[in-house]
Amino acid sequence: MISGMTAHPTVGIIGVGAMGEALRRGLERAGWAPGELSLAVRREDRATELSSRTSSLVTLDPKEAIEGRDVIVVAVKPRDVGGVIEQISKSLVTGQMVLSLAAGVTTTTYEDVLGEVPVVRAMPNTPALVGEGVTGIARGSHAAEAHLKRATEVLGAVGGVRVMDESLLDAVTAVSGTGPAYVFLLAEALTEAAVREGLPRDIAEEFVHQTIRGAGHLLTDTDTTPAELRSQVTSPGGTTAAAVHVLEERGFRALVEDAVQAAAKRAAELGQQG
Repeated sequence: MISGMTAHPTVGIIGVGAMGEALRRGLERAGWAPGELSLAVRREDRATELSSRTSSLVTLDPKEAIEGRDVIVVAVKPRDVGGVIEQISKSLVTGQMVLSLAAGVTTTTYEDVLGEVPVVRAMPNTPALVGEGVTGIARGSHAAEAHLKRATEVLGAVGGVRVMDESLLDAVTAVSGTGPAYVFLLAEALTEAAVREGLPRDIAEEFVHQTIRGAGHLLTDTDTTPAELRSQVTSPGGTTAAAVHVLEERGFRALVEDAVQAAAKRAAELGQQG
């Protein structure tokens, strides 16, 4: 490790938007010291704002942010990845690795410019903001098990991590990366429907939010399958049966499948742009 006998791999984050900020917060909560992190942003006002909330190095220069760091996190938009790679290509040294959070951008995209630099591609999701994220990771052709372990240590600060083949990551993007938006859209729709049924908006929001939270815990904290959990709620001839009948009749499953396919296709397109 470049940083020697530190308790953690040091991390330089290029791009501190929603996901980069989630990772920064998660790492600090997990015990990373400010001196073990550095942050690169594009705008002066963002640098000023970040500096008011963290003692870590904040800079407008990606090359400064990666100096002496073990793990270089690229958390910019896919279309900006090419420019970032070019900026840092001459500054990377032996012992450093790149951890890409850019949706759809392949490890080959990095390797074509950076050569034999170890690259791990990752797809986290926004629940990382509250330490409840889930991330799929895959290694490039020059990354070893040690690099996967290091990436897992960093990303584990914001949730669960699963190693997989890179060919699966566009599907992960479409399911878990995009998935929170599906849940939020459902929450919006349920809330509006509850208001139309006569519930005050504050009560509707409270019940919808807690229902989704509770259902999530049932999924993750028990060994019961989604189908079994649904069956437990769905009494023959009851209210849930009536509601589920409408959803099934209107093609709910097919609609979700089409949405996931569209997201996966778009992830691949974004990778090509990067």
